[in-house]
Amino acid sequence: MGALLLAAGSTALWFSADRGRADAAVAEAPPPVAETDAEAEQPLLETPEPKRKKSKEEQRFARADRDDDGRITQAEYLHQRRRNFDKLDLNGDGVLQFSEYAAAGIAKFKAADANGDGVLLPPEFATTAPKPKNRQTPSADGCRCSSIPAGASPGADPED
Repeated sequence: MGALLLAAGSTALWFSADRGRADAAVAEAPPPVAETDAEAEQPLLETPEPKRKKSKEEQRFARADRDDDGRITQAEYLHQRRRNFDKLDLNGDGVLQFSEYAAAGIAKFKAADANGDGVLLPPEFATTAPKPKNRQTPSADGCRCSSIPAGASPGADPED
């Protein structure tokens, strides 16, 4: 009898718990939102337009247009030249003397004149040559030339 009473109580508890979950699901459902005509016309997600890569001339224009207004004023056009002039005008008086203009060249000459005699000999002059720019192309990454031992010809078998 006790087992029967226990089974009946469990069944009643089980049904009431299931009914409570159904009531909670109905109570938690959000109310429907009325859709206006303006919202109905708008797509839910707008796809962004793909960005077009700028040409070199467009990139150059964008660099010169300092305030991004789509126009280049004379001040914007001369901005880089003003910066270069200001770097050379060492005393900041707005007048460029030859000594200011040639200051970098004079310093380079003095550095190359190893014996300080005021004259550059061929080995000293060779130190003033500009450093070559390292211009590697994407295809240079796959180059296997560096794996060839010194003195070996490129077509030779390294095992020979």
